[in-house]
Amino acid sequence: MNRYFFIALLGLLISCGRSPETIHPTTESITESVYASGTISTTDQYQVFPAAAGVIHKVWVQEGDSVKKGTLLAVLVNDVAGYNQQSAALKASFDSRETNQGKLTDAQRVADMAYQKMKVDSALYKRQQNLWAEQIGTRVELEQRELAWQNAQTEYQLALQRIKDLQKQITFADQLSQKNLQIAGKMKGDYEVRSESDGVVFRWLKVAGEFANQQTPLGIIGNPQKYVLEMQVDESDITHIKLGLPVAITMDSYKGRVFEASVTQILPIKKKKNKTFLVEAQFTKRPEQIFPNTSFEANIILNTKDSVLLIPRNYLLNDSTVLNKAGTPVRVVTGIKDFSRVEIISGLKASDELIKPKE
Repeated sequence: MNRYFFIALLGLLISCGRSPETIHPTTESITESVYASGTISTTDQYQVFPAAAGVIHKVWVQEGDSVKKGTLLAVLVNDVAGYNQQSAALKASFDSRETNQGKLTDAQRVADMAYQKMKVDSALYKRQQNLWAEQIGTRVELEQRELAWQNAQTEYQLALQRIKDLQKQITFADQLSQKNLQIAGKMKGDYEVRSESDGVVFRWLKVAGEFANQQTPLGIIGNPQKYVLEMQVDESDITHIKLGLPVAITMDSYKGRVFEASVTQILPIKKKKNKTFLVEAQFTKRPEQIFPNTSFEANIILNTKDSVLLIPRNYLLNDSTVLNKAGTPVRVVTGIKDFSRVEIISGLKASDELIKPKE
């Protein structure tokens, strides 16, 4: 028992007499950066949605296919849309100017008859005027001829007006029906899903026979030649980010390699859910092969200095104080920091010896 006590006491004495851990500041380069994570997408990447709901009749593309703007991707079917187009076509045919030409012909015939009657009544009126000038006939006969001529003029003018009204009516009905036919055709065209831009079909999610609507994407298309790095930057760091800052990119698919990029856009709206801002960058030194939606880690480089005095960050107290070899606090002025080190601008020399503060 005394033997064990002696060993424990000896260990305690040795530990109490052990010198504290010390270091000297080093002169090296340091890089200050902001960490961010993100995913890779293409600049023209978008989800494909149908303009109308229906059952997929046929899919014309496969994953990996190259497409041009306007390329037919898929066709949906909807019986109601087909019926509407047929109904609109029948109505357009019924209201067409050619179909209603007979009505205009009949109206013109009535107007011609009214014109002939007006000419006859005009001649009879003039004849009666001549007779009255020779004291032949009665005043009543003259007034009757005048009234008949005036009525004939009115009927002729009414016949001409009916022709104009009928022409307007037929033209309006024809144009309205044609417009409705175009709308029906456009609605049926909404069931043809076409590419909005040049690119590659990265993913296709639906097959023939499945129901699709405007809320469910059919696939993803993008331009594989133009990639954008979308980074989530914490709100505490966003004020340090500037356009053009270099970015060091690492990916699990290329372990041990670092790729270069540059900040191209800073979106000024914070995402409330995770309190981050979206920052975009583009590769200046890119991998040989890139796949959309690949995740990555990034360090946005804020500042780099060479040959500066550095100490480990855990040797710094309250961001402004270190302990010299004697344990005396020394005030220092710090500069930029990285994950583990901090720049000392003033207050220390490379020959100074520091002890590590107790945790």
